[in-house]
Amino acid sequence: MDELTQQSDRLRVAVEDALTRIGFSDLLLRKESLDRQIADVSLWDEPNFAQRITKEHGMLAKRLQPWIDLRQLLQETRELLSLGDSSIVTDLSKQLQTAESQFEALKEELKFAGPYDQNAAILSLHAGAGGADAQDWTGMLLRMYVRWAEQNEYSVQMVDESMSEDGGVKSVTVEITGAFVYGKLKGEHGVHRLVRLSPFNAESRETSFAKVEVLPEINTPELIEIDEKDLKIDVYRSGGHGGQSVNTTDSAVRITHLPTGIVIAIQNERSQLQNKETAMTILRSRLAQLQLEQHAEKVEGLKGPNEQAAWGNQIRSYVLHPYKQVKDLRTGHISPDPDDVLAGNLGPFIGAYLDHTLGDK
Repeated sequence: MDELTQQSDRLRVAVEDALTRIGFSDLLLRKESLDRQIADVSLWDEPNFAQRITKEHGMLAKRLQPWIDLRQLLQETRELLSLGDSSIVTDLSKQLQTAESQFEALKEELKFAGPYDQNAAILSLHAGAGGADAQDWTGMLLRMYVRWAEQNEYSVQMVDESMSEDGGVKSVTVEITGAFVYGKLKGEHGVHRLVRLSPFNAESRETSFAKVEVLPEINTPELIEIDEKDLKIDVYRSGGHGGQSVNTTDSAVRITHLPTGIVIAIQNERSQLQNKETAMTILRSRLAQLQLEQHAEKVEGLKGPNEQAAWGNQIRSYVLHPYKQVKDLRTGHISPDPDDVLAGNLGPFIGAYLDHTLGDK
């Protein structure tokens, strides 16, 4: 019994330390604040704000509940141990093993210490050098990330897309929603290289490039304050999908952030207001990413993104011919099965990147 008590105490201390590191108390306070807002019937007077609040509440509740359950399990175990009843030693031992296993799974959360790691992600893919092959490669990457999201029970929403005539993807932006999506996908940011026999010319081995941009979704304006005078906003007639009203009204929106030169253009929605809100969310997300990269405290201190340098930031090679291999050039992690990786099995690469970055700290 004494040994189980010591095991229980060690685990309880480790759990409380982990809760401190993830800011559990602050997260609980935030959830309580959201609880109060959701209970207010006037919340839905502003539907867009209400959707944002309920979405954040759902993600936060899903994140906190496993820790709350683990804490409760340890408290119950402690109370039973205090009874000193030797007839329940076997059951208590199994209960502690369950708690240990739950804690090991939850400890993965400690790897996500970045300021936006818990956020949803805005994922943008852009075809690079390689013409039709590169556009086809960009479509393959899109399918890979969508399958990864589905396997992890995350939701994917199309934000904007530009397709080529032969069915490839020139550029595409999607929102992936779930707990720690940005923290998991941020290591995908960079240039992805494909080597294969071209499906457009079977006798030619082609090297194609696609740029992957991963941004933390920032849909809370107060987190990233943007001065209106720094914005140039243009509206124009949409040329995208979405029905007759999209193509016959000035619903498309282009926002230019003058200090950095960042341009965000959105035309997928029917409403100009919806397109503007989406564009502003992406702009805040890009500015947040720049802040992380440039270690700037305020938006005013940011410089424009160096697109040319980013294109040179090749992070991973996918080789389908003359041999099969996927290799991450930063971590050295290798998979001999590109088909498995392209089917969405990114877990080993994500884990290797997180371990690599933790090792650098």
